[in-house]
Amino acid sequence: MRDLGWGIAATGGIARTVGAVIAAEPGMRVAAVGSRDQGRAAELAATLGADSAYGSYARLCQDPAVDVVYVATPHAQHLEVAEAAIAAGKAVLCEKPLTASLADAERMVELARQAGVFLMEAMWMRFNPLIRGLLAEERFGALRSVHASFGFVMPYEERHRLWDPALGGGVLLDLGIYPFGLAQLLLGEPAETHLTGSLGPSGVDAEVGALLTYEGGARALLDTSLLSPLANTATVVGTGLRADIAAPFWAPQRILLSGPGVEPEELVLDPAMNGYAEEVREVRLALAEGRTESAIMPLDESLAMMRMLEDARIRLGAR
Repeated sequence: MRDLGWGIAATGGIARTVGAVIAAEPGMRVAAVGSRDQGRAAELAATLGADSAYGSYARLCQDPAVDVVYVATPHAQHLEVAEAAIAAGKAVLCEKPLTASLADAERMVELARQAGVFLMEAMWMRFNPLIRGLLAEERFGALRSVHASFGFVMPYEERHRLWDPALGGGVLLDLGIYPFGLAQLLLGEPAETHLTGSLGPSGVDAEVGALLTYEGGARALLDTSLLSPLANTATVVGTGLRADIAAPFWAPQRILLSGPGVEPEELVLDPAMNGYAEEVREVRLALAEGRTESAIMPLDESLAMMRMLEDARIRLGAR
């Protein structure tokens, strides 16, 4: 069997990072790179050892050497690229968030399911071995709380993607999805959501604080900001165990476990393992098994997250 051929849609920082992981992974190769700028596509293709470079995403999706399209464009372009890939029968790994709006996310999932094509959101936090280890840790007992923050100071620039509404700007879609995503992964869907926050000059959400409450009394306290340097750590507490996740909590290198009668234990990530490698391996495994969705990052949970984030943006009055 030939190596699994990937098409990289976009040439920004995350496309380069994940592209390099794919190029280094046994049984995979970057077959082609697509961009709206032919020169940038050609430069990244040369860097990643790809045979082809295209000046359009549509042409990338038509390349017979491409089995999977990794969508790494700005959020607002995700649906356009994924739609072209799905129409061409290509599997899709789409950067988080799945799209810039709930309607677009629902459309993308509907298209993939109707076509019987694999689609997965690239939420690499879920594939980090230390995060996955927390799910299997029975000593937690009943989980009672999740505290998580992600924030940094981002000076206002009208055309920067984080501040531009047309590019899916705002803190929730880019940063907030991680603390909200950790709470979703560990506690599920909240019964109630309480929000506070402020908007930037362009009208996008600039900082958000949230208290999520769950059936049975568990809660999540989440904070995300483009205006202040937050701790970027997380704490998970159960009736029998506490986990302190070092920064950056969404890609942790170490986690400290402690609790009553528990000798403090530090879990350290194997340097050879990371969330990016594990997520592309999940795509390969799913395709080998004939699956069109991932059990680790199910599409229904991607849609549930989009509903939560969109509801929060609406309630805050964000553009």
